Amino acid sequence: MTDDAIAEPVRALIARMAPDTPQHVRDDERLIDDLGFDSIRLMELTVALERVFALPRQNPEDLADILRVGDVVGLVRGAAAGERR
Repeated sequence: MTDDAIAEPVRALIARMAPDTPQHVRDDERLIDDLGFDSIRLMELTVALERVFALPRQNPEDLADILRVGDVVGLVRGAAAGERR
């Protein structure tokens, strides 16, 4: 998959799920501080990513460093490349 084939759908999913509903999201935006995600919404995002992108089930403790949109894109990109977290 190309970068855009991964990054754009991930950003679009985040934008749809963000409480503040931005039109576009940038990789440097913080999920909680900039886009209004709370812990419940973050768990919903995790489940949606697992389903939409066929990710393996994520352990919440392993996601502590996922703070920005770019981190989420990197997670999905890594899963597509077969990397394990």
